[in-house]
Amino acid sequence: MTRKRVLVIEDDTKVAQLLRVYLEKDGFETSTATDGLTGITLVEQKKPDLIILDLNLPEIDGLEVCRRVRSRSMVPIIMLTARDEDTDKIVGLELGADDYITKPFSPREVVARVRAVLRRAGESPTASDVISVAGLQIDKTRYQVTYHGVVVPLTPTEFKLLAALAENPGRVYTRLQLLDTAYGQTWEGYERNVDTHVKNIRQKLAAAAPDVGNPVATVHGVGYKYES
Repeated sequence: MTRKRVLVIEDDTKVAQLLRVYLEKDGFETSTATDGLTGITLVEQKKPDLIILDLNLPEIDGLEVCRRVRSRSMVPIIMLTARDEDTDKIVGLELGADDYITKPFSPREVVARVRAVLRRAGESPTASDVISVAGLQIDKTRYQVTYHGVVVPLTPTEFKLLAALAENPGRVYTRLQLLDTAYGQTWEGYERNVDTHVKNIRQKLAAAAPDVGNPVATVHGVGYKYES
């Protein structure tokens, strides 16, 4: 069985090495980079299945690395940050990161997050392989979304959230229910991150069909629903 490849982009060599030890012990093939430019080069060379990305990097910072990676790839990204600023986390999620972890952290928690993100990125379909509703088509086998004939590039987290909403048009989902769908379990502080992912989904659907009303609706005080 081919081992999953993880790229750690982290300028603190001790942290990078610690993560490498734990990831390799858990069966992952792991590479490291200590600056953003080298990290981007290794993304092209190694074709990782997941990237662990620190925000505070020399040369170019983690947000710019995330932006450049997202311009050409939907590989799952977990951000690491020593800054407990909600703005940094929200910006990273808006750029397309799938998850974030604030330092200091437990290496075991990082490994658990890696497994959770990879699991939802590669999960086999459990319901109908294709969801079709009001101009939206979600192919669960190919992990592809089209909206009024235009391909919509979604991260694994965004894909899972949109699929959950579109499978049951009109049903209202709370943020916690959507978190359970996307992550399998609720991580502390993550409830409001659903808002950022939904914002990304809306923007991408609007870009694909700017003349069509956005189908992802907010139910104030409750959560979200897909309107067909």
